[in-house]
Amino acid sequence: MTVLVDRSFARTLDQIAGLARPGETLEVWSFDDRRSREDCEALLKQKGITARIRSAYKPLVHAFLEEIDLADVTAIELHYPVHPAAPDNRFRLEAYPLAAMTGDIPLRFVPKSGAGLQYDVVLTRADGTRETLAVLAPNRPHTDAAGETSLSPTGWIRRSGEGEGERIETDFEQLFETAIATVKSAPWGTQEPYFEELHIAASIPAKDAPMAVGDEVISLAEALHEDLYFSLLEVFQKRSGRPLGDRGLKPGQIVPAVTGGAARSSLRIELKALSTGHMDDPRQDLDRAETPLAVAQVTEELAGHGGVAFEASTRSGRTVRATYVAGTAAPVMISAGQHANETTGVVGALRAARRLARREGAHFSLSPLENPDGYALHQRLRLGNPRHMHHAARYTALGDDLEYRTRENSGPNLLEKEIRLKAEALSGAGLHVNLHGYPSHEWTRPLSGYVPRNFAMWTLPKGFFLILRHLPGWEAASEALLDKVTRHLAAIPGLVGENSRQIALYEAHAGETGFRMINGFPCLCSLDDRHTVPVTLITEYPDETIYGPAFRTGHTAQMETVLAAYDAWQEIVTGLGVG
Repeated sequence: MTVLVDRSFARTLDQIAGLARPGETLEVWSFDDRRSREDCEALLKQKGITARIRSAYKPLVHAFLEEIDLADVTAIELHYPVHPAAPDNRFRLEAYPLAAMTGDIPLRFVPKSGAGLQYDVVLTRADGTRETLAVLAPNRPHTDAAGETSLSPTGWIRRSGEGEGERIETDFEQLFETAIATVKSAPWGTQEPYFEELHIAASIPAKDAPMAVGDEVISLAEALHEDLYFSLLEVFQKRSGRPLGDRGLKPGQIVPAVTGGAARSSLRIELKALSTGHMDDPRQDLDRAETPLAVAQVTEELAGHGGVAFEASTRSGRTVRATYVAGTAAPVMISAGQHANETTGVVGALRAARRLARREGAHFSLSPLENPDGYALHQRLRLGNPRHMHHAARYTALGDDLEYRTRENSGPNLLEKEIRLKAEALSGAGLHVNLHGYPSHEWTRPLSGYVPRNFAMWTLPKGFFLILRHLPGWEAASEALLDKVTRHLAAIPGLVGENSRQIALYEAHAGETGFRMINGFPCLCSLDDRHTVPVTLITEYPDETIYGPAFRTGHTAQMETVLAAYDAWQEIVTGLGVG
């Protein structure tokens, strides 16, 4: 075990309390939760100092939570800043989920012309009067970990009579910058993977604050996990000479383990050996599962379908298990768990296969958990923060996305990817149903431009949607498949309604989805010759962090998609003669 850094950071709020002078008036923006900021205000008041300490993270949302009274407001006009170093809708996105927080009050977003990083909130009250409030959004342009220019939230202080004020580097920012600098300067050599597990243990004072909107939560700990993970991927992408966002990068397993509620911020980065086991979670009724399944149950359920078992191995030595059920119907490949923090697909695939296996002539392959190394990491990370997205568990222990692993970029040993190739060879399937998920609440990278680079379309939930990729000549079959599957899904009570709610909130803050709506479901259909199976149907259910009845609803939707696609494929193969 090699320790790269182990240090703590003086808390910004403590430093402000120590340096402020009696009689002074202060405005401060820091990365702290509401209770901590209010406690610091009370302490300063005892010293004769008038202070207002606001959140540097999502300042507009916090202004509505903490300061703006909507009791007699009948309309809101929100003028948001536009900056050349950020996407045009960046500050509109950062206002999420304000359109839901304001209830039935009409809310209009207006881009601001001119300089100044502040929101102008125009409130129309019941008596017809209009009031304009200025809400500062402290940001700094800087060169980020990827060497790109970003505009990122930052700490700020404004003393009485000082005008605009000035930036302060908060403990939250210091921790992040120290982590990036430490990893950048370490001697990694030239051969991927560079390590087994790069473990980043970070603690911050801020506690999570759940919101009364869907699955939303204000969590600086989660945001730090996301920013550390993807920033370090970018560090190694640059180091290897790969383009940013390259999913074939194999640095090793990067594991930010971030917790909130600490007395002060601390950081410890060390190299560890890969883990090799799984946690022994209790068995659940498959149809009513309310949390991700234990691996032992996945293995047991898979064996219960019969067929020919086949497998592949992972970097850690874990096993990817699958089965092939031969029959007289048109074959279909079913897979899930490619991205291991997307967990409803695992249950949905098993539930669908259980039903298909009872049919005469059923013909399918099933690999319900393609990334067991990532799944084991997800189990670990959920222990401390069950409601976080944990994208560090998205990829394999090599650090890559298994779908992008090829013999050209990985050599003869494809490890997890072999399960796909074996399934295709055994089944000869013309359709691959690949079950995925995505965040059920907002995804941000606060210290690297706020909007996740290369994942901007995923930053806000927008309902259950489908992506279809096909080879040349399969356009008609693909369109027919989408129509039949979405017609089936539209009959499931509540699914279209929840889609409509999420899409409306998404469009209020991000603009158009860019998707086609087919029978109430957002869809993307495109020619893509990356795959060798003629048609690939990918589900995207907003499942990261959901549990209980919401989790059951999610894996039921996944199951119904598989069954609908399987049945539709039988009709399409016969009707269109595409065999």
